[in-house]
Amino acid sequence: MKLNTRLRSSGQVVVILIIVLVLLGIGYWWLNSTKQEMAGEGKQFANEATQKIVVQHDINFFASHLSPQARMNFPVSAQQEFMNEIVQMGAPATAIDLQGQIEFQSQFFEPHGSFHARINYPAKYADFDLIISHPVGRWQIDTIAFVKQAEQFAPAPAAPPPPPPAASPAPSAPRPSSAPPAGSAPPAGSAPPGG
Repeated sequence: MKLNTRLRSSGQVVVILIIVLVLLGIGYWWLNSTKQEMAGEGKQFANEATQKIVVQHDINFFASHLSPQARMNFPVSAQQEFMNEIVQMGAPATAIDLQGQIEFQSQFFEPHGSFHARINYPAKYADFDLIISHPVGRWQIDTIAFVKQAEQFAPAPAAPPPPPPAASPAPSAPRPSSAPPAGSAPPAGSAPPGG
């Protein structure tokens, strides 16, 4: 009777352990898939912000997605000034290649991302930096920078092949003169002098 009770209780413990392990596995899978989804959304938001701000010059998008701290750093006048600098550069000459990644403060929570792009314009280029985060509800812009750089120089034309090495000039042969030099034999077929 005691043995039967022990077997029953140990069987219940095994079942509970299996259920707990399955729940932990499901929880880990859910957290991991949510993390990957959040990272994808973050990259998508960074690309959208770059397009809206740098290409479309959408000041409303810029203003509405600033974090509370960024709003303090960028009052309305500073937002307008920032956008004017970008507008003055015109349209980018090439597609924007935004580099960066999303990281998580803890293993699965508090995502934030740092992104950088070098934007080529017809005459100049600019460096664009963007830091984003997702504290509650939606992605926001924490820090943004647009730094105009020096003039862009066209790539140098391919250097022409070097000229072949100049051959050293051969010693110039003396020019034949009409009269043979003194003491030389007369040319063939001519009569000896005085004869």
